[in-house]
Amino acid sequence: MREVRLVDRGSREKYSVQRLGEFVARCRKRGIAVTPQRLAVIGSLLASENHPSTDELCAAVRRKHPHVSLATVHRILEQFCEVGEARKVTLLHDVARYDGNMEPHHHVLCVRCRRVHDIEIPEVDKLLEGTPSLGEFALLRCSLEIEALCKRCQLAEKRTPAKHHTTSIRDL
Repeated sequence: MREVRLVDRGSREKYSVQRLGEFVARCRKRGIAVTPQRLAVIGSLLASENHPSTDELCAAVRRKHPHVSLATVHRILEQFCEVGEARKVTLLHDVARYDGNMEPHHHVLCVRCRRVHDIEIPEVDKLLEGTPSLGEFALLRCSLEIEALCKRCQLAEKRTPAKHHTTSIRDL
């Protein structure tokens, strides 16, 4: 059994370089114009470590292309989702966030700071392998979301006096 592991920076960077290298060819094959804005959006998305929102991606893109509008970034992201260049990771009660990693993987979410990290769990991927449907639902893909408390928030919680402790679901 392979161990469950967070996708590390080295793996993510290697994947990003590969995806960027093939991006232009995939766009041309699909009849999508390769514009500086699209290149900036996919580059910023793949460089992000935290599944950014449209606003966060727009801010990153504007560092190199200050005149790109939020609406343009949003349209590009939606187009990327439609053609398989990105996917939406919309967490419960959260804004849409985007992921440039199109390989099968799952997510671990810090319930306090809302950071999201990719996690590989090969056994989960194999669980539904060869299963075309679940009752009336045609199976498309599987993505597990794990709620946790990241190391940074754990440390902050230890420094916070008990009287300021946040209410958990068990306390309700």
